[in-house]
Amino acid sequence: TKCESGCVCADGLYENLDGRCVPAEECPCEYGGLAYGKGEQIQTECEICTCTKGKWKCVQKSKCSSTCNLYGEGHITTFDGQRFVFDGNCEYILAMDGCSVNRPISSFKIVTENVICGKSGVTCSRSISIYLGNLTFVLRDETFTVSGENPGVRYNVKNNVLHLMFDVIIPGKYNMTLIWNKHMNFFIKISRETQETICGLCGNYNGNMKDDFQTRSKYVASNELEFVNSWKENPLCGDVYFVVDPCSKNPYRKAWAEKTCSIINSQVFSPCHNKVNRMPYYEACVRDSCGCDIGGDCECMCDAIAVYAMACLEKGICIDWRTPEFCRKFR
Repeated sequence: TKCESGCVCADGLYENLDGRCVPAEECPCEYGGLAYGKGEQIQTECEICTCTKGKWKCVQKSKCSSTCNLYGEGHITTFDGQRFVFDGNCEYILAMDGCSVNRPISSFKIVTENVICGKSGVTCSRSISIYLGNLTFVLRDETFTVSGENPGVRYNVKNNVLHLMFDVIIPGKYNMTLIWNKHMNFFIKISRETQETICGLCGNYNGNMKDDFQTRSKYVASNELEFVNSWKENPLCGDVYFVVDPCSKNPYRKAWAEKTCSIINSQVFSPCHNKVNRMPYYEACVRDSCGCDIGGDCECMCDAIAVYAMACLEKGICIDWRTPEFCRKFR
């Protein structure tokens, strides 16, 4: 509607983020609010993408991995990215293979045991059992035990201040990295060489989050509680019928929880905000901080923040968020 003074690039040239006119070959690419120059690459778990003429050209990796997260008081993100929360005082199968009717033989099974950690009934993942044929790892009380043996499985254990990490190779089938923070958080990263069906609370790992609530009976449950109850390791455990909102049970803790968890929304984590959606992690942090009301409340809060920090790290963003005054590690 009106003329505005200014400059335009000559034919065949394009303005880059610095305001200079460049040929198409020099155009940058954008991802997560950041600019990447010609030839720069970003990687996801399944693709390698290269910046070419202002657009991303992506190539599928030969081996694609995916991660299932179990953290805090029953928060799960499945291999396909579905999120849900459950409170159950029982043992549950997180992931296993041999789920198909035609091949019911399992080469691995990972089980979590939940215990009550709050007056409102919320639970925390405290014990993890990893079954690899006759070889068993049990992760409990900040340490682990090994029993039995399986010559067909190769494994390596790394122990540092923050984590216990298991690299497990089942030749011809799976490469797994299992990371436990010695408390409430557990991560299962799987790269598979077979299309063997996987099942459990971590979902069926088929690339479609909409059918992740597949029960042990092979049908898709109408809600997550029906799904969770189907994966009880011990059928004598009571079913879960509702999910507790700890902040409603403990409203006096909500203000403290929101204040301490706000570090996720702060400048400290700002380099990651455009790479990983922070809101599910902030909400999980507030929920857990309200719920841990029998001691260990700060540890619950720190564990929840650590999950967001790890999600940022997987995107190549390292956040130095711990201080001597905030979530200090004493071990």
